[in-house]
Amino acid sequence: MKQTSSKTEDDKKLKWWQLSLLGIAGTIGTGYFLGSGLAISIGGPAVLLVYILAAGGTYVVFDALARMTAEHPEQGSFRSYAKKAFGSWAGFGSGWVYWFSELLIMGSQLTALSIFSRFWFPAVPMWVFAAGFAAVSLLIVFFGNKGFDRVENILAVIKVAAILMFLVIAAALLAGWIGGGKFTPKVPLGVKALFPSGGIGLWSAFIFAFYAYGGIEVLGIMSYRLKKPEEAPKAGKVMLLGLAGVYVLSIGLAVIMVPLSAFNPKESPFVLALSSDHLAFVPHLFNGVLIIAGFSTMTASLYAITSMMITLAQEGDAPKLFSKKWKDKYPFYALCLIAAGLIGAIMMSLWLPGKVYEYITTAAGLMILYNWSFILLSAGRLLKPSLLSGVKRWTGLVLIAAAVAGTLFHALSRPGFYISLLIVSLIALSDWIVQHYRGKKGGTHESHSLQGGPEFRITGIRLRKNKV
Repeated sequence: MKQTSSKTEDDKKLKWWQLSLLGIAGTIGTGYFLGSGLAISIGGPAVLLVYILAAGGTYVVFDALARMTAEHPEQGSFRSYAKKAFGSWAGFGSGWVYWFSELLIMGSQLTALSIFSRFWFPAVPMWVFAAGFAAVSLLIVFFGNKGFDRVENILAVIKVAAILMFLVIAAALLAGWIGGGKFTPKVPLGVKALFPSGGIGLWSAFIFAFYAYGGIEVLGIMSYRLKKPEEAPKAGKVMLLGLAGVYVLSIGLAVIMVPLSAFNPKESPFVLALSSDHLAFVPHLFNGVLIIAGFSTMTASLYAITSMMITLAQEGDAPKLFSKKWKDKYPFYALCLIAAGLIGAIMMSLWLPGKVYEYITTAAGLMILYNWSFILLSAGRLLKPSLLSGVKRWTGLVLIAAAVAGTLFHALSRPGFYISLLIVSLIALSDWIVQHYRGKKGGTHESHSLQGGPEFRITGIRLRKNKV
């Protein structure tokens, strides 16, 4: 029996190339499908440079997390490493920063889904679509659909197929094989054409390039499923080379097919590029795919933050109420808190219909980068020091700092920076209160062992691999 069990476990292990493919399919989401239009409108065609730089910074984070996972396997992953490296305050902060980053990502995704839906129903207010998508997603997680992980895999394939469809149709349009030769390549040449908003504009777009790679920390968590954990850095390198190639090629095609003035945060650049009188059905088809892809990543994010909330509550970093389940099955209380956050995002779409996507997306991207900083700093404490690892770590931190600072120089991204700063300040204050209370109680709080943890938590982590 033991041999059979061991063989079954081995069968479930991943090869490094399988992890790479999961990463490519799972990372692509609304941050790419819609956020790239925002990046292009701010930074111009030269935005391709920051997508390459962001890929490098993202790889450094993945590499650090993967190596920590290989040397010190922890179910809590980056949150556990932050606690080991700096103490319980860091575990509290890292967990809550991640929770809020995912909540903001969901808000961004809800807004993107509403924008995609208004492609067909422009008269319907955004908040109506946002409320509808949020309600369906909450119901799916509430009832714990056990088959949703399989659906997620199918939807990941749809996302990759959509990109391939775009590349093929765009190439055919440019070649004049279809569409009546409507699109004539307009390659931007010269400094003014490449940098229409100057270096500051490109700097401000950096955050949206990083946002397109969001979710890489979850691939670090999945590294423990590799047959050879030491191959995790190779898997990450291939994954990010693939992502960077897809992003640069597809965005580059969009840039030479669509006038710069046409890019805007309310339309996917790929839908714009495929708009042709001879192919009237294609934008509608692609828009439908974008909605399916966006909804899958949003629901996966919901599983992730529900899982994190349950874990925080179990370990004493959140009220115990949120670890309880209604009828010992449904994560009702955790979902109520998340629903309150989503209502806030929906209210923002009602009050600020013109700018909400830019604000929430910027704040979500910044919260991701704050958590990535935790990962890199923890790696500096926990991994064996070397010159190469030190150079990589500080290069990653500099790139992250540059992306964060760039948000201060553009009117669309600046409010998002203040939103993220407010959230981090509230987390820091709460952290101080919790640590002060624990100190008075006598000694630091010992976290509960989560080996084989609650079924819902494991499900959440598994599903979250298909992130956007």
